[in-house]
Amino acid sequence: MSSTQMAGATSAEAPEPPAVDMKLEVVVLAVADVDRAKRFYTSLGWRLDADFATGEEFRVVQLTPPGSEASIIFGKGITSATPGSIQDLQLTVFDLDKARDGLVGRGVDVSEVFHDAGGVFHHAGTEARVAGPAPEHADYGSFASFSDPDGNGWMLQEIKVRLPGRVSGTPTRYDDAGDLAEALRRAAAAHGEHEARTGQADPDWPDWYAEYMVRERAGDELPS
Repeated sequence: MSSTQMAGATSAEAPEPPAVDMKLEVVVLAVADVDRAKRFYTSLGWRLDADFATGEEFRVVQLTPPGSEASIIFGKGITSATPGSIQDLQLTVFDLDKARDGLVGRGVDVSEVFHDAGGVFHHAGTEARVAGPAPEHADYGSFASFSDPDGNGWMLQEIKVRLPGRVSGTPTRYDDAGDLAEALRRAAAAHGEHEARTGQADPDWPDWYAEYMVRERAGDELPS
């Protein structure tokens, strides 16, 4: 075997290095009027993180949706994209009806709730949209849409429990008291079935609840 062949064999057999964490930090939006866009997104209740300029031709505004680890930025001199050209950015929410009502209450023109005729993942076009939420409000299946003043498009997507493997090893988090209450109700129902199977009261039910809720949020196999 030649040295070239040996090097190739060694390379092929070497294990792949572990993936490095790459967390989505910002999404750049193209807008025509920076101040108008800033007023719109702050009116949604999004946190204003930065607004600075280094001259007449460069300005950056950064805002973050409530509960999000990723932010948006827009301004002057930061993108050559056409204003309004960014579409179908998705915001996940626990309660779609509540989230939609909140935006409407802030004066935002939001579509009615809809789902995809072809399944839980929506298509870019509107021809596949069916009025109303997905059957039984299935996770990943219900949507509502809105746009900013420039026409950049956003989608609200309802997710209560993520699919297995869809959550990284980050601390368990609940969006609000309602989200936590629903998780407790699901844990209580599952624990009732657990006690029925064992035929006795579980004195360590707080530990069982905690394990169930952490696993459920992470998409791992649930305790029985």
